[in-house]
Amino acid sequence: MFPAPLPDLDGLDFETVKALLIAKHNESIEQHKQLRSNSQEIEHLKLVIEKYRRMIFGRKSEKLTRELEQLELRLEELETTQAADQAAEAAAEAEQPRSPQSESKPRTSRPRRKPLPEDLPREVIMHMPEHDSCPCCGGQLRQFGEDVSEQLERIPATYKVIRHVRPKFACSGCDRVVEAPAPSRPIAYGLAGPNLLAHVLVSKFGDHQPLYRQSEIFAREGIDLDRSTLAGWVGAASELVAPLVDEIRKHVLAGSKVHGDDTPVPVLAPGNGRTKTGRLWTYVRDDRPAGLSTAPAVWFAYSEDRKGEHPRRHLKDYTGALQADAYSGLHHLYGDGRIYEVACWAHARRKFHDIHVTHRSPITTEALNRIGALYGIEEQVRGKPPDLRCSVRQAQSKPILDDLRQWMEKMLRSLSAKSDTAAAIRYALSHWRALTRYVDDGLLEIDNSAAERALRAVSIGRKNYLFFGADSGGERAASFYTLIGTAKLCGLDPSFYLRTVLAQIADHPINRIGELLPWNLTANLQSEPAA
Repeated sequence: MFPAPLPDLDGLDFETVKALLIAKHNESIEQHKQLRSNSQEIEHLKLVIEKYRRMIFGRKSEKLTRELEQLELRLEELETTQAADQAAEAAAEAEQPRSPQSESKPRTSRPRRKPLPEDLPREVIMHMPEHDSCPCCGGQLRQFGEDVSEQLERIPATYKVIRHVRPKFACSGCDRVVEAPAPSRPIAYGLAGPNLLAHVLVSKFGDHQPLYRQSEIFAREGIDLDRSTLAGWVGAASELVAPLVDEIRKHVLAGSKVHGDDTPVPVLAPGNGRTKTGRLWTYVRDDRPAGLSTAPAVWFAYSEDRKGEHPRRHLKDYTGALQADAYSGLHHLYGDGRIYEVACWAHARRKFHDIHVTHRSPITTEALNRIGALYGIEEQVRGKPPDLRCSVRQAQSKPILDDLRQWMEKMLRSLSAKSDTAAAIRYALSHWRALTRYVDDGLLEIDNSAAERALRAVSIGRKNYLFFGADSGGERAASFYTLIGTAKLCGLDPSFYLRTVLAQIADHPINRIGELLPWNLTANLQSEPAA
């Protein structure tokens, strides 16, 4: 389509020319709008085409898979939270007196389970009444039926169903029904035995396998356990072990030295499908390097952000040394002298190392060599009594530190204030008292490696499961990271420790919960995995 020719402008009056110019201007504006709209539509179409191209070829499902995983994890956390609430309600109901008949009946509100595969091997355990005769009148008992319940249990490389059979007897004199009490389970009316439940928990929080992936693995092994069922087990188990986690927290904060650190964890924000940044805090008590026999333990806590109010709340009852990095949110803890700061030489050394890797210089080389000499002395005194450690540090480490400070101050005057090396030196000098406090106390450590090691599992898991589905998921993760991490520190296989605890904790008196702590279990537990 060709544009219309211009009229003879010489024969037009002023008003006609003015109207023509206005019309042409408006036409230009419309054309510009149309061009801009077309450009936006083109860009949109390019994105849509690229999206569908990825769906068809090669890396076709990256975005769809990510969105699906977000929905799966969000649903997993909601179902787990629901199960945790139900477990808490069940615990409250358990305190009320109930009849034997009501104890053996499952809740009608629970969804109908799929039957367990018939080809699984069955192990039948008979539970006979304690009395051979009627406990009321002494009459003879005759069996007229039995209650049968099944429990799915896991053993390495195979599964079996444990069938609990409780024969029913009726008194011939008074018609009293006599039956053995129903055996307890880790989860009330739950299908999972302690071995299977421990396997799910360690797979999720120790091996970093989300529940929907575990469900797929179970399906490959011929067991139909959907994600919602597994989520219910995790939620109920978190309520079950809560008193044990609290005992570990008390033990960690009962010492005079604790290692502290934190790490970011992505958390799915409800409603918009985006992630926010939560925080996992770790506090470690480990006096073994100082030759003490106190049981090591680690306590994890979750928070929705990194505000300083969280460590203030965590450590409100703690008194002693806090070995941590120089995070500004911790500074308010050191004001009243109840908690004093012990800094980390590994953190200070890392600043020089990062510079040394990119552009080596005589200054960074010298700094690393001097700090390395301090670590060489620590190798000699690791595991020795605190008094010996202190005396060796005073005799050997203190002169090195004094020379190091003088050397750093001299180098700082020769460097540009804006250089990275100067910044590394200023960091060390500004925290010098906290960095050198370990020399005066043989119980303290040269660095905060104990806390960094505890967070290593979180870092590995963060790469695998991508994010927590909700804040409640972060809190549950902190609980099981506590149990698994403490078991490892005590030399126990976490899977074996959890199944031992889960087999006993439902019936264990709450005032004796300390008996189930990793360091209080008998020594033969450590030999069982090898056996």
